[in-house]
Amino acid sequence: MTLSSYLLRLMGSRILAALAIMVGILQILDLLDVTTEILDRKLGAEGVAYYAMLRLPRLIEQAAPLSVLAGSLFAFGKLAGESAVTAMRSTGISAYRVTMIAAPAALALAVAQLAIGMVIAPRTDAQLSTWWQSSTPADPDKVVDPLTFRLGDEIVVAVPRDPDGRSLEKVTIYRRDQTGRLVQRTTARAAVYENERWRLVEPRFETLGAASIAEGAARSMDWSDTLKPGDVRTLAMGQTSVTPAEASRALAGGLSVRPRTFYDTQLQRAWAAPAACLVMLLLAAPAALANFRGGGATLIVQCLASGLLFLVFDGAFTALGENGAAPPLLAAWAAPAMFAAFGLTMLIYREG
Repeated sequence: MTLSSYLLRLMGSRILAALAIMVGILQILDLLDVTTEILDRKLGAEGVAYYAMLRLPRLIEQAAPLSVLAGSLFAFGKLAGESAVTAMRSTGISAYRVTMIAAPAALALAVAQLAIGMVIAPRTDAQLSTWWQSSTPADPDKVVDPLTFRLGDEIVVAVPRDPDGRSLEKVTIYRRDQTGRLVQRTTARAAVYENERWRLVEPRFETLGAASIAEGAARSMDWSDTLKPGDVRTLAMGQTSVTPAEASRALAGGLSVRPRTFYDTQLQRAWAAPAACLVMLLLAAPAALANFRGGGATLIVQCLASGLLFLVFDGAFTALGENGAAPPLLAAWAAPAMFAAFGLTMLIYREG
């Protein structure tokens, strides 16, 4: 076995072990919240297993950065404890090369995280939403609150009428011009999704002019093809997560319930989040140079604290971007760039 394959195997096994442990913990905590409700719906153990399977991609996505940090610290700590890095450095192999050899393990998890966030998780989330909605017990006395959302230049208030999200009732549409001024109000008894678009039933119009109001009515009319039944179901269930595809549609005039900066930041975050795996590797790399006879454990703790601090800064910058207090590009990439530079600086300092 060559040195490269040994280091890569060591790093990969430690990262996968850390990932399995963290995903298991997150899965247990998640199931503690919903198992009782699943059993109350008479879905049994199969329902619990099905829920856990559909939630698994999101949990892997959440645990990936911390798994790289923990796995890298375990791997580098093992090498340092066995004086393996000291032996490698005596033969001319620097800590930079050790880090580069270990990088494919973190890169593989970053690519997997990107694929999960872009492709797999949105599909499992939609499947979970549909399954959960279909198993919700009917309650005829339940009061359904109206939904409020934006659709391009329109603000829509409507009450969902069925669990499939294919019909709305008591629809009110406020249309605005480019300056945000109200120019038309449309009310309809209902809106129905047919043939890939929405149709308003018995709409009435009030168009605001400079000094007058023009009224009109119709039996039915086509309305929108950007609003999807899945959007209505998501809003009705109160889900807050946004997929990259949903963010793109919101920016292109589709359904949105938050400021434009929120969706811009979410799009940037979709690409920046997997970079956290590589940042964690750089933050853990100085641990390979720890000297356990001279307080090396302190260096391990410092690397761990740096990784946790990175997550705090990353979340803070993201919140600033979502609220419009920082540009989306800066909000998504500032923390990865800063802490990658910090980790590289510490590695250079330790390497000497």
